[in-house]
Amino acid sequence: MKITDVYLASFKEGAKVPAYSGVAAGFPSPADDFLEDKLDLNEKLIKHPAATFFVRVSGNSMVKAGINSGDLLIVDRSLEPRTGNIIVAILNGDFTVKRISKRGQRLFLVPENSNYNPIEITDDSNFQVWGVVTNVIRNV
Repeated sequence: MKITDVYLASFKEGAKVPAYSGVAAGFPSPADDFLEDKLDLNEKLIKHPAATFFVRVSGNSMVKAGINSGDLLIVDRSLEPRTGNIIVAILNGDFTVKRISKRGQRLFLVPENSNYNPIEITDDSNFQVWGVVTNVIRNV
């Protein structure tokens, strides 16, 4: 999976949208009856604004993790990556998105698609974790 675009997180006043609860997918109902408050997506999705970026991805190596080509990922560079996290990394000069896994003293980047093999990070690898993926945004 490749990174096609990188965006800085932007925080503007008035970025709140109406939040509704109990909205059914069946018969339409007067939605104003369910209006709870305004929802700030920045507040809900971004914990460390100065260290957060959005990246658009292409490819299908992470489909079983729910990441599809064209999705927008929220990436937090302040988080320490742990085994099992999905990360954005730079490997030999290329951005990639994979799940990080440590097995004993060995480190792997693991795809979430059986058509791809895990990549072992060795002493010869030019490898850097760029950030931890915290959320996926998909257009439907």
